[in-house]
Amino acid sequence: MTTEFLKKASKSPATGEDDTRRIVAEMLEKIEAGGETSCRDYAQKLDGYDGNILLTSDDIAAAGEALSDDIKSDIQFAYDRVRGFAEKQREALIDFEVELSPGLFAGQKQIPVQTAGCYVPGGRYAHIASAVMSVGTAKVAGVENVVCCTPPRGANLPHEAIVYTANLCGADHILALGGVQGIAAMAFGLFTEAPADILVGPGNRFVAEAKRMLYGRVGIDLFAGPTEIAIIADETADPFIVATDLVSQAEHGPDSPAWLVTTSRELGNKVIEMMPGLIEALPETARNAATSAWRDYGEVVLCADRESAAVQSDLYAGEHLQVHAADTGWWVDRLKNYGSLFVGEQTTVTFGDKCSGTNHILPTKGAGRYTGGLSVGKFIKTVTTQRMSEDACREVAAAAARISRLEGMEAHARSGDVRLEKYFPQETFRLQP
Repeated sequence: MTTEFLKKASKSPATGEDDTRRIVAEMLEKIEAGGETSCRDYAQKLDGYDGNILLTSDDIAAAGEALSDDIKSDIQFAYDRVRGFAEKQREALIDFEVELSPGLFAGQKQIPVQTAGCYVPGGRYAHIASAVMSVGTAKVAGVENVVCCTPPRGANLPHEAIVYTANLCGADHILALGGVQGIAAMAFGLFTEAPADILVGPGNRFVAEAKRMLYGRVGIDLFAGPTEIAIIADETADPFIVATDLVSQAEHGPDSPAWLVTTSRELGNKVIEMMPGLIEALPETARNAATSAWRDYGEVVLCADRESAAVQSDLYAGEHLQVHAADTGWWVDRLKNYGSLFVGEQTTVTFGDKCSGTNHILPTKGAGRYTGGLSVGKFIKTVTTQRMSEDACREVAAAAARISRLEGMEAHARSGDVRLEKYFPQETFRLQP
């Protein structure tokens, strides 16, 4: 036995995708055709909202006045750390030029996109930290125009703390729109006359699908699904803390996977035993979400040894991955697929979700196999340049002409030929492969 499921999920993150695609495709088509009027219609129909879509300066000021100084201090705490980490990321993205051979220079330049659309969820919960993670990171990257979109609360404006935070982080426009209509408004430049070059931010399955369908017309941060947590735990782990952390992410929604990978049968069984009681103790909204998430998407996998546990974890490629096991250095070196790694009992996904500094907009549904999460680099285009002297052209043009003819691309080859004829008319070159 390499692995054994002590608890197996009855559903997967792909469950229900066909219906979601159909609904989102229809909405996007109607909004593109009907523009701002269609957006307002969906806001009224789905949220019961008919107020300002583009928040005014008075709306934003009122949001700040509604918050206590203590709340503002906590938001500032999160912003300072996320911004500080993003600034270090930006420093790591450099412009350079290198001489590859005498007279042949190639380089790269970092250019921020012009407009970023940042979606901040506000339905079941008010995701204040998502405003920091998206808007704040975009501004550190140097994006000139940031549009923040967040759902209204029924007939009322969006949550005051989200509005305040988006403004604090530098949002240039704030839209009171949720779901597909919010994503579409940013992509098509509705209400702002500034179509987004990239769309970022977490959201429900409809938001994720809208971003996926628009990808290509605009950039997106990543293909995302419901929030996930994976925990690796051995016999040294505290089952109560492990179970508590699993529940902390299961409350995100009824389709949020929570996975435990363990080398200890005893620990795995204790966690399974504890989960129902911890979920039952939650407030109603969180309890309902976590109940469905754990029942339908929760898994506990018993592995024979730490290597097979690492293999299983990499198969999940969890959005958030916690390690509660001895010899944490081994795990850090060995693990390959995840969105963000939380090492040791002292840290938890909640810290990264809210205020510790790293970004919480992360890959789900296995995307951690090929991409990381939102970072400054997602808002920046790394473009390249090259220049060369006539002497450098002698070598490059001849090689390019031969390779082009080997590929059967004669017109390409002649671009090299004409330069050799112009710069070195007295010389003969081998131009055939």
